[in-house]
Amino acid sequence: MIFMKIIFFVDFMEKKRAPGNRTLTISENERTFLKTRLFFPGKEKIAASKIVNKTICGDLFAIIDLLPAGFVDLLIIDPPYNSDKNFDGLKFSKSSDEAYLAYLSSWFPKLVKTLKPAGSVYMCGDWKSTFCLYQVMRDFTILRNRIIWQREKGRGAKANWKNAAEDIWFGTKGQEYYFNLGAVKQKRRVIAPYRQNGKPKDWEETPDGNFRVTCPSNFWDDISIPYWSMPENTDHPTQKPEKLIAKLILASCPGNGMILDPFSGSGTTSVVAKKLGRSYAGIEINEEYCCWAEKRLLLAKSDNAIQGYSGGVFWERNTLNLQIKGKRTLGRTYVN
Repeated sequence: MIFMKIIFFVDFMEKKRAPGNRTLTISENERTFLKTRLFFPGKEKIAASKIVNKTICGDLFAIIDLLPAGFVDLLIIDPPYNSDKNFDGLKFSKSSDEAYLAYLSSWFPKLVKTLKPAGSVYMCGDWKSTFCLYQVMRDFTILRNRIIWQREKGRGAKANWKNAAEDIWFGTKGQEYYFNLGAVKQKRRVIAPYRQNGKPKDWEETPDGNFRVTCPSNFWDDISIPYWSMPENTDHPTQKPEKLIAKLILASCPGNGMILDPFSGSGTTSVVAKKLGRSYAGIEINEEYCCWAEKRLLLAKSDNAIQGYSGGVFWERNTLNLQIKGKRTLGRTYVN
């Protein structure tokens, strides 16, 4: 079994926040309390009932053989990409394609065993790692599609194209699987509205503009990366947007379903699952990230809003009216 080089160190530097910065913070008292909410696995087999709606603080590779089989409807996997990255003291080092493929193959088929027969899996990556992701998905699942989502963030490149997109590979465990197309439709602005007999054809006229509800494609250009003024933002270096995860969950997890995220990070998958009424379990080796996840889960009890998702549809970027349920929500920034 081949694993990437990992180095631990402690960073005591406190970050200074700009005025209006809504990035998640936790106090020492909160941290002490939040740790009590975590599930710390031992060396015995883990019963599914023990980890439902739990943040599991531990090393995936130490507990992967202890996970129950066939208890998950949806796997959302966002592993370290094949690049040099510092995850709050845990460093992941870039390797060759062969080594990265061996790394993925050492644990991916074991995670597929946690799926129910009709379960689905989504795995995230960038252009450098997508070749390897395709191979493991092809070998251990029925490969269904590749989603490309526009990632409008990051610096430009002086001698190359700016890297502004990432991949999500979609596969299923079997031929029969759950997919709810109606739950992930997109509301887009109509630029050149067509009328039939003087009436809108396949679009609606509203005081805020003309819109059409359309079927989703495998190219997503309506995603905003979390940043400092957004309530969902954390200091995690590769945090996925809640809107992105919401699409995966609504499409591929039934209302009473169970979701597992084995590289949970700051807990976005768990938080969105909670907001959408699904059960979840997240595995994360970094205790600080686990505490961030637990605070976000507590906040989700009183606020289940997902930016860019309203009225049962996903709105095109910069088109969602700020009037939420007829009331202007103060103290928040909604970006869609």
